[in-house]
Amino acid sequence: MISEEQFNKEIEIIVANAIREDVGDGDHSSLACIPDNAEGKAKLLVKDEGIIAGVEFAKRVFHYIDKDLKIETLMEDGSHVKYGDIVFYVSGSSQAILKAERLVLNAMQRMSAIATKTKQFVDLVEGTGTKILDTRKTTPGIRALEKWAVKIGGGENHRFALYDMIMLKDNHIDFSGGITKALNKTKAYLKETNRDLKIIVEARNLEEIQEILDNKGVYRILIDNFNYENTRKAVAIIGDSCLTESSGGINEKTIRKYAECGVDYISSGALTHSVYNMDLSLKAV
Repeated sequence: MISEEQFNKEIEIIVANAIREDVGDGDHSSLACIPDNAEGKAKLLVKDEGIIAGVEFAKRVFHYIDKDLKIETLMEDGSHVKYGDIVFYVSGSSQAILKAERLVLNAMQRMSAIATKTKQFVDLVEGTGTKILDTRKTTPGIRALEKWAVKIGGGENHRFALYDMIMLKDNHIDFSGGITKALNKTKAYLKETNRDLKIIVEARNLEEIQEILDNKGVYRILIDNFNYENTRKAVAIIGDSCLTESSGGINEKTIRKYAECGVDYISSGALTHSVYNMDLSLKAV
């Protein structure tokens, strides 16, 4: 994953771009009917159930718009919430609160949905030692928010993007002429460019598992679209040589069985691409 410094920079970019997109040259609805010096208070109201996420992000948005806004936090990121709960109060400039409202809600509704789904997956593999990973199947422009939500839900982050880890998948392997050629070229590239990046390689069958192991130097093997029996065989073959990751259509019904095969990680794009936003409102009080 990327550094904390780089992650924070990604969040800053998201906030600035979202405000640019939503506010433009001004919130004319508020400017038209609310005095500049008017002050108010609003509450973040939960109308759903699950894991709340995005509280810290909301603070960044409010303070980006008006550093004098005050936030009273009642529930932290990662808390289980139910209908009627109040997550926080925000008070100060009424215009500033309204300017931030939609961005805060859009982000928190989606982040909470992702955190809730992640927590469901984490609970389903409890006791197996398997960790839940996200993927790059994220919404363009807000990847940092979605990966943040996965962490809040108890999951772990896979690589952030194309630049922070080497991941040789089926197309890389086929375009390179096979696993051995792809790995030889990759190791040479890393040496020539003086880069220290971990290498993950996708395997499509047990023969490819062995070929990857024969080449050494791989951080993790992606056991992709294997059935339970072959996943167990793959884990046995790999042993302690490197880490293991299962992926490929794994869902709530199958995830426990894959975890019981002994893999270190299970990655799921569904954590970020197949969720329904949590119902939240920002209401004046």
